[in-house]
Amino acid sequence: MAETAKWYVIHTYSGYENKVASNLMTMAENRKMQDLIHEIRIPTETVIEMKDNKKVEVERKLFPGYVFVKMEMTSESWYIVRNTRGCTGFVGSESKQPVPLTDAEVEAMGIETKSVEIGYGVGDRVSIIDGPFEGYVGTVISLDVEKNSVQIMISMFGRETPTELELDQVELLA
Repeated sequence: MAETAKWYVIHTYSGYENKVASNLMTMAENRKMQDLIHEIRIPTETVIEMKDNKKVEVERKLFPGYVFVKMEMTSESWYIVRNTRGCTGFVGSESKQPVPLTDAEVEAMGIETKSVEIGYGVGDRVSIIDGPFEGYVGTVISLDVEKNSVQIMISMFGRETPTELELDQVELLA
């Protein structure tokens, strides 16, 4: 059932994001609908601000006035979200059915991150398994797991050429 769950954006009154998320989760639990409403997120970032000549860490909302919900769209789940206090509705088209975010939008907004298990390190020989350099073999020269990138030195036209790829585009050469 979780395969049909998609991310939707809910518009809320400004400053009510946490209250809407809390109320929505409580309503889902009370009505035993956790199988329909899977996850609720309010993306935030930690910023350092100067107050009275002191550095203070402050958590700031990335999208004020919005709450992200991963849910399966049914009439019951739609009703619960729509009737949550502080919620003004779904973001999307004007039609009756809300429009879910695409996978690319979810990844770009940082709502959901995918983790990649890597079985190689700097200096290892790897094979490129996806992308324009598929089939090439090279040596890993740097890894950046946070940015999901790996830099590989491949031989192209008799020259060593550094190439940057995503972590899941290469695998350890057997």
